[in-house]
Amino acid sequence: MAHLRFKALELSNNRPKVEVQSPGKISEFYGKDVFGLKQMQALLSPDIYKKVKKSIQEGTKIDPDTADVIASAAQSWALSKGATHYTHWFQPLTGSTAEKHDTFFDAGSGIEKFKGSALVQQEPDASSFPNGGIRSTFEARGYTAWDPSSPMFVYSNTLCIPTVFVSYTGEALDNKAPLLKAVEAVDRAATKVCQMFDKKVTRVKASLGCEQEYFVVDKALYANRPDLVMAGRTVFGHNPARGQQLDDHYFGSIAPRIYDFMRDFEVEAQRLGIPVSTRHNEVAPSQFEVAPLFEDINVATDHNLLLMDIMNKVAERHSLKVLFHEKPFAGLNGSGKHNNWSLITNTGTNLFQPSNSARENLLFLVFFINTIKAVYEHADLLRASIASAGNDHRLGANEAPPAIMSVFIGSQLTSVLDELEKKGNIKVEKGENMYMKLGIDKIPSIILDNTDRNRTSPFAFTGNKFEFRAVGSNENTGSPMAVLNLIVAEQLTEFYENVQKEMKKGAEKRMAIVSTLRKYIKDSKSIRFEGDGYSDEWVEEAAKRGLSNIKDTPRALDAYLTDKTRKMFAKHKVLNDIELEARNEIRWENYIMKIQIESRVMGDLVLNHIIPTAIAYQNKLLKNAEGLSALKIDNKEVVNIIESVSGYIGTLRKEVYNMIEERKRLNKVEDLRERSIGYCDDVKGKYFDTIRYAVDKLEMLVDDEDWPLVKYREMLFLR
Repeated sequence: MAHLRFKALELSNNRPKVEVQSPGKISEFYGKDVFGLKQMQALLSPDIYKKVKKSIQEGTKIDPDTADVIASAAQSWALSKGATHYTHWFQPLTGSTAEKHDTFFDAGSGIEKFKGSALVQQEPDASSFPNGGIRSTFEARGYTAWDPSSPMFVYSNTLCIPTVFVSYTGEALDNKAPLLKAVEAVDRAATKVCQMFDKKVTRVKASLGCEQEYFVVDKALYANRPDLVMAGRTVFGHNPARGQQLDDHYFGSIAPRIYDFMRDFEVEAQRLGIPVSTRHNEVAPSQFEVAPLFEDINVATDHNLLLMDIMNKVAERHSLKVLFHEKPFAGLNGSGKHNNWSLITNTGTNLFQPSNSARENLLFLVFFINTIKAVYEHADLLRASIASAGNDHRLGANEAPPAIMSVFIGSQLTSVLDELEKKGNIKVEKGENMYMKLGIDKIPSIILDNTDRNRTSPFAFTGNKFEFRAVGSNENTGSPMAVLNLIVAEQLTEFYENVQKEMKKGAEKRMAIVSTLRKYIKDSKSIRFEGDGYSDEWVEEAAKRGLSNIKDTPRALDAYLTDKTRKMFAKHKVLNDIELEARNEIRWENYIMKIQIESRVMGDLVLNHIIPTAIAYQNKLLKNAEGLSALKIDNKEVVNIIESVSGYIGTLRKEVYNMIEERKRLNKVEDLRERSIGYCDDVKGKYFDTIRYAVDKLEMLVDDEDWPLVKYREMLFLR
């Protein structure tokens, strides 16, 4: 078996070099493959363009006649770009994207055709997508419906039309529809609050900048690791002597091969209007990050999924493989998808940006404090929104935020909130004096750099936005962002109602706002934490504060089905009970399958690769020991190694067969939640670490030339 490993190493070392040509100025090709407002304005009449723009900006519907005109223009534009097909590009509950291509060409007429009806709606086969029991397999009907707020684009000679995906009976079968509804909810609630300060605010948009971490390995070496191919992560592998302990990879010089890959995928991304702006080495060897500029949250989510697809395809050209798994290598940093979130008014105000106006800082505090309160009230749901088998490997490790939800705001903002909380009833005076008495006038001194960046916090304020750092690198951001926007919408709705009640009692508006905020500061104080989230002390402190520490996905998902959560989702018309229950069924089933795949890969590697290799090496040692004994030379050291190898072989046989039997038992459990907990506790919890320990020990005992799997030290230092 080892010859396959060395063949892979040889292929890696002798790979053909890919020439990457300089594309010129980004401004000359940025967005060239996007059918956006600029392209529409050039091809549509002023009246039609006005309707489309209004639909995009305000969410209004497009009538059939207008859709026909848009379809015709989109087809002409796409054909000029070399497109031959079109597809409704959607996000089923698999976590990735899906597409079914249809040709523009109509054989009957001999010309290309594209009607508005085909643009607005299609009927893909929905039977094989996850549905959580909403429909039977034989009920295949599902609909994709055009989302005008996210621009069409040409990719791989295909016009891609971003869409939502719903069942025949109307239930959402994707991640986009709930996100759009949650964004509408926060728009309504935030606009209502903003109009208490400024009647010119008529809309509030959620904004997102999504930092994407990832690993890159050589394609030939990847192919030699069945665990990477099947499970996306290495289930075995001894840490190399040098990993990330020197901190020399972070922000270091980018290796030429990786640099060429980055330049290549960035050009494709920029042509598709994805505003990638930052590239750098991350902490672990072979780990990197790409970050875009801020965009509308729906478009940003679409762009992140598209970017991941682009990266995968471009990597193939460079004989590389991108690993988006949250923890592909044990003992090294895992990967996250840091979601930088903010709210922006139609007047251009970032509601999380302190200003030079003391009066405007009260508006800032309203949104700042309500967001903290929302996280406090719905911490378990926020934790559930980022739950996955992959993220469970990462959360709480030495480089990722813990599973405990907390908010970091920095020492200066902490002092502002503490001061505001302690103030008693303030006599309202003319002018702006009340702001000074409240300490609100001090906020402008807090600039971006003064808020610091706490890498151990799952939810941190970073100057003019909140950074949700706990999201997994392989996840669709639509799910956690839907939850975040929804809980903030719920909290802002409650805030508005509480202020109105205070005002009906006779309180002046500003003081009604301040008294409500003071109560929220006090109520949510336990969620704020400024220290080291990695420490054992924080785990103990969090328990004292009553904060949850739900470490595994099966139990975390319970938060979606509480009465409190159900009522909130229904109130804002984001998901109904049937949809919530179906999604949990899908998540539990997905967790089971992920752990099952990892377990089966472990068993395959141990029984068919590791044990045969170890036995062969053991036989070598036995011959060596016999030879030494015949020569009357002390063979004690060789015997000790033989005993160690034999012991690990015995452990592996026993543990793998026991793990297989445990899987067989659990597969008979009908309840998905119960089965997923069993896979978590009785398969992963009982066997994974024990089996890995024995294999990794054998890796260090068996002769290097005999070991069948590419080792960490051979994969992680690309040049």
